[in-house]
Amino acid sequence: MTVDTGREELLEPPRQSSLSTAAARNLATTTKSVPQMREISSRWLLRKLPWVETKGGTYRVNRRLSYTVGDGRVEFVQEGTRVRVIPRELGELALLSGYEDMEVLTAIADRCEQRDFRAGETLAERGAPAARIHLIAHGRISRTSVGKYGDEIAVDVLADGDRYGEEALLDADARWEATATALTAGTLLTLSRADFAAVLASAPGLQAHVRSFGSLAQQRQNRHGEAEIALSAGHTGEPRLPGTFVDYELAPREYELSVAQTILRVRTRVADLYNGPMDQTEEQLRLTIHALRERQEYELVNNREFGLLHNADFKQRIQPRSGPPTPDDLDELLSRRRGSHFFFAHPKAIAALGREFNRRGIYPTHVDLGGQRVPAWRGVPILPCGKIPITEEKTTSILVMRAGEEDQGVIGLRQTGLPEEYEPGLSVRFMGIDERSLISYLVSTYYSAAVLVPDALGVLENVQIARGGAR
Repeated sequence: MTVDTGREELLEPPRQSSLSTAAARNLATTTKSVPQMREISSRWLLRKLPWVETKGGTYRVNRRLSYTVGDGRVEFVQEGTRVRVIPRELGELALLSGYEDMEVLTAIADRCEQRDFRAGETLAERGAPAARIHLIAHGRISRTSVGKYGDEIAVDVLADGDRYGEEALLDADARWEATATALTAGTLLTLSRADFAAVLASAPGLQAHVRSFGSLAQQRQNRHGEAEIALSAGHTGEPRLPGTFVDYELAPREYELSVAQTILRVRTRVADLYNGPMDQTEEQLRLTIHALRERQEYELVNNREFGLLHNADFKQRIQPRSGPPTPDDLDELLSRRRGSHFFFAHPKAIAALGREFNRRGIYPTHVDLGGQRVPAWRGVPILPCGKIPITEEKTTSILVMRAGEEDQGVIGLRQTGLPEEYEPGLSVRFMGIDERSLISYLVSTYYSAAVLVPDALGVLENVQIARGGAR
């Protein structure tokens, strides 16, 4: 039986019986981490690139004289659906390399005819007469031929800026050496031998240039395009031995050290009063140096003057056969150079490559690199490099290189022994204290990269990384 007293009982909050943790923290010394930074990456490229001391701030790459000319890519301008070749870009053709008469080049460019093609269309048939050059403005084209035993073999894959059929401009008996088939829809420009001949007939300067090109092509050279060194081998008796000399490039390329700099500012009050348990200036400097090193690696990949993506020889650039990166594409990269030390790819490209491995039931090996296990293909480590760009079309590139000065490979350039050097090739110079009590430090790092011979660096371009790409 319940008795209602008519009064409500008030509930009292529980009394605190000990010191709260929030209050206790006021008397405690917290355990702190050093300042963290999301921008810091593994920077494998900086770690594995052999660094060469560059006194005087310039590195000259002396090479044997080479007669290979005009192997660059042709660029175009687009006006709606109409595409035109830039007249000066015709100088990228070996036949027109070094020719600078803009009036004649414009006349040639005006005679180029636009042709749009669709995926699967045959653009040239092996063995058929070749009467025109094809300049690819956009799209991907596969070239195939017939092997020794009658089977079809892949020759190469061409993309934006490439061309084929250049020999048809002068040779009336030229025939297509391979069948060209469009892998995607696209656009190309064609120039017929007849149209080129019409311009040639009215341009005496071009005629002289073509004659000099013909004499240059007759110079004896090895398969790499270098001036041949005359030798005799397998002879008997006392034949007269050939005399020779090794000719050098008269204007070798020089790489000047680039620079990344910033001014670090620290308030004197912060440096004086808040240096425990961590040195504020040192922590500021540590993160600043990390940011400079990240920018340094970005420049080594992307700088238009010395960046690896822009300095790979055009003969060392290939296209994937189907879109995503495959083991076949990596083998093609490796086959183009004597010895490869590293692959560098964006992490998303490595993931796409892993999907292709899984699809084929292939399991890549791993190698030990400085105590760290990394994936490898044919014994060549595949290292991540997030500085390699990804385009809006979700394509990227994969680099492969031979590294080191002794192997005629890719090298990094820097100069050590700088005033107030903090790390090799990086200096921190005190600039003084201004009227606002700000301490200033100039933080500088000097660097560049050089490709000693063309086959030291290769690029697999237009790698599709999106899921569900073309097979």
